[in-house]
Amino acid sequence: MLVLHNVPEPGVPERKALFFWRDPHGTWHGADGVGLGGLEELLQSYARAIDVHETVVDDADTAQEIFAILRHSGPLVRSTRNLHLALMDASSHRPKDRELRGMKDRAQENERAAELLHADAHMALEFFRAEQAEEHTRNGERLAKLGFRLNLMAGFFLPLVALGGLMGMNVNLPTFVKDAFWSIFFFGIFFGGMALLLVGYRTGGKSSDKT
Repeated sequence: MLVLHNVPEPGVPERKALFFWRDPHGTWHGADGVGLGGLEELLQSYARAIDVHETVVDDADTAQEIFAILRHSGPLVRSTRNLHLALMDASSHRPKDRELRGMKDRAQENERAAELLHADAHMALEFFRAEQAEEHTRNGERLAKLGFRLNLMAGFFLPLVALGGLMGMNVNLPTFVKDAFWSIFFFGIFFGGMALLLVGYRTGGKSSDKT
């Protein structure tokens, strides 16, 4: 007697059992009648389930799709392995049963396909994780560069704004400050422009080295 299980459903721990037995005259029986037609249909059901997931793995665009496959591929691996072991044990007791040996070989193919599916899904999920981590790193570098430039511009314009506000107040300033106002103003602009060019050159050189 063979006690097998139907194709597992994602997120459902219960398994539907299927029974096949061989009478003393050498005839196989199953729930659907005489012969191993039900077993052949079971093997085809496993193969179809694996093929559907393989197509989704190749076309998946999100980690959620890959995770849904992993939830089903794990039970598929265990079920196909147990199915192959059961048929291999039955075939060892009936080595002359060609039909049973053929079913065993097909179960082995399904087991191998399920293992490859599970491995491919794991690799795809790891790729999505690495890609997202790389994107977060690039975004962090961009924000750091923008923050540095904003701080530099604030440091450049703050003295000018403070000086302009001071000159607009009714405060008795020293004579040399009043006379040299425009010189101080243009010197500040020149110095700030040179600093901005230097920072832009350095940041551009670093980004080109990384690329």
